Amino acid sequence: MPSINKISVRDELNRLKSQFDNLSRENSISRESKMLMQSMLTLLELICAIFLEKKTIKTNKNSSKPSSQTEKDESALGRTGSNGKGKPERTESATNSRTKESITLSEVSDCPHCGEDLIQTPCDRHERRTKIDIVFEKVVHHVDAQVKDCPICHAEVKGTFPTDMPGPLQYGKGVKAYCINMLVCQMVALNRVCKSVKAMIGVVISEATVLKFVFRLHEALNDWEKATVEQLLRSTAINVDETSLRVDKKNHWIHVYSAGDITLKYLHRKRGKEAIESINIIPRYGGVIIHDC
Repeated sequence: MPSINKISVRDELNRLKSQFDNLSRENSISRESKMLMQSMLTLLELICAIFLEKKTIKTNKNSSKPSSQTEKDESALGRTGSNGKGKPERTESATNSRTKESITLSEVSDCPHCGEDLIQTPCDRHERRTKIDIVFEKVVHHVDAQVKDCPICHAEVKGTFPTDMPGPLQYGKGVKAYCINMLVCQMVALNRVCKSVKAMIGVVISEATVLKFVFRLHEALNDWEKATVEQLLRSTAINVDETSLRVDKKNHWIHVYSAGDITLKYLHRKRGKEAIESINIIPRYGGVIIHDC
């Protein structure tokens, strides 16, 4: 039986879609022809999704290899207080990491209250704020702000800190991006993400802090999400599906909506009509919806 090069077929389909989009933007196609071509391209996408999908990898459940011949999994770790015989948990940091540390002095040159020149005034003490980030190595950056007592008005004057250092200790964009990627994209357990960060930088980040990283990103993506939903609604075909996820020991559902390189995921307590109406994408959509082929 002759074989089909799946990659070349998909590449050719993508090329035709790109040419069609260019012609549509140039108004080189009539309205009737545009509707006909959109229907044909949607049909071709469905054919590719059904007949060119990848084969399922064979396991002991769908092949002749019995589970008794499967190699024993030794990667599980024993839990504290249990009788498990898993490997002991490693607590040391990675040996191939290094720390680069720098200190920046924030000087006090004048008093903002009365305008007195404080360059020659001795520094009483320093107040330090620290930022920890990851750029393929641990980077610790300290900013020491001078604190001086104005001899004229006796006001305590402190050097200014960078705007991205609002507190005594904060984490940089690299640490935040890593935590969000592991937790949201890779779906690694929250406790494991915290342990992974500790192994790399030797600092324990609480689970609440990691969740705060995700929440702040969620707030920052509000405008992007609205624009992406509108783009999905304009697509000729979208893929939808749902999968279960345990939240606080209760079963929830992740509803997925995708088209092209866009993927949106929504968490909802329900699976069916109530969730669909709450998310409010399918009720407003007028194109082709693909669900489980």
